[in-house]
Amino acid sequence: MNSRNKTSLFPRLVIAATFCTLVNGAALAASIKIETVVSPKELIRLDFADGSKHFVALMRREGKATGQGVLSGATVTEYGMHDIQPGIAAEPRGYLVFTLPEGDMAYVKWVVRGVFVTGADGKPRLLDNGVWEVVGSTGKLKGLQGAGTLHIKRVSSPNDRKFILEGELISATE
Repeated sequence: MNSRNKTSLFPRLVIAATFCTLVNGAALAASIKIETVVSPKELIRLDFADGSKHFVALMRREGKATGQGVLSGATVTEYGMHDIQPGIAAEPRGYLVFTLPEGDMAYVKWVVRGVFVTGADGKPRLLDNGVWEVVGSTGKLKGLQGAGTLHIKRVSSPNDRKFILEGELISATE
């Protein structure tokens, strides 16, 4: 090999090594779908006395996360404020705290806009759709980032709710 070939090969090796280092050290996004049915543990409620049926509920509910992704298997605590005008609109929002068995935590902020539509039976039906984002994390989840869509559904129990989170999580350690 002549000196010219050695010289032109060196920059290519440096570029290739740098690229491999960047790719291996970069965080990778993973699609997730997590569901949790949360049950009430604490409730503070303000009912408007003006005949409107408008109410505000401060809730702490708990459940278990199932599905795919790093948060599956975590216990989930909802800290939510639900501003509801039955038949008109709803504006729930709050935080979900995901705690893994080892104690590592992810804090997820969520906002929903509830829209009442007329159901097949002619009665109002609530569509609860919104967004979520990771706003903090601890332990092995430290540096976790992500966002996505959120749907809240009624379940058979009148006060339980199913939270369905879909989106992407990016782990700083991947």
